[in-house]
Amino acid sequence: MAHLLVVEDDPQLRGALVRALRDKGHAVATAPTGMAGLDAAVTSRPDLVVLDLGLPDIDGAQVLRMLRAVSDVPVIVATARDEEPEMVSVLEAGADDYLVKPFGAAQLDARVKAVLRRLGADEVEEPLHIGGLAIDPAAREVSLDGATIDLTPREFDLLAYLAHRPGQVVSRRELLAEVWQQPLGGADKTVDVHLSWLRRKLGETAQAPRYLHTIRTVGVKLTPPDDPQSRDAQDPEAG
Repeated sequence: MAHLLVVEDDPQLRGALVRALRDKGHAVATAPTGMAGLDAAVTSRPDLVVLDLGLPDIDGAQVLRMLRAVSDVPVIVATARDEEPEMVSVLEAGADDYLVKPFGAAQLDARVKAVLRRLGADEVEEPLHIGGLAIDPAAREVSLDGATIDLTPREFDLLAYLAHRPGQVVSRRELLAEVWQQPLGGADKTVDVHLSWLRRKLGETAQAPRYLHTIRTVGVKLTPPDDPQSRDAQDPEAG
């Protein structure tokens, strides 16, 4: 899941981009002005910035130059400007790609993935090991005690999110926001149902957990079976 920042002043286009990118599995934050986008890019450290040039407070090309002075975050310029000198100038200023409006969601998603793949080629994430559980983020594969487990994309994202925080209790609200990209206050049952399915595939239950441990009124954590932390009180009503 890539964390993207969309800097776009048109509210309708901004909303359409957010919906389209989230449908493609990305986490998306937005900024309506150049300075707000610059601040968000520096403070929230997204994986990639989609930057419009025609911003109301400061030209996007200037935002790019200011951003490049303090960050090497990948930037895709998405603009209505199609003049070749402008394209060349922006690319030379540090943009990683240039996309001319109008464009489709599939095209933008392909550009995002291509840029991240190209820049991340030398930064392949190593598999995560928790007890007999092995999670390979790059291949999106999971095995338990050497046997491959077939997970849905959402189940994999849920397990991977917890695996990056071993032993840490993660609230259902955080899981909804980060894995499902739903606003805070969404239905906790969504998480419980997927946890139940995930537990079944890991060969455990909420009443007899091995890896997934639900802490009453707090959240869930992933620990190896022999970890002392796994002896905390469980929620018997959890999925």
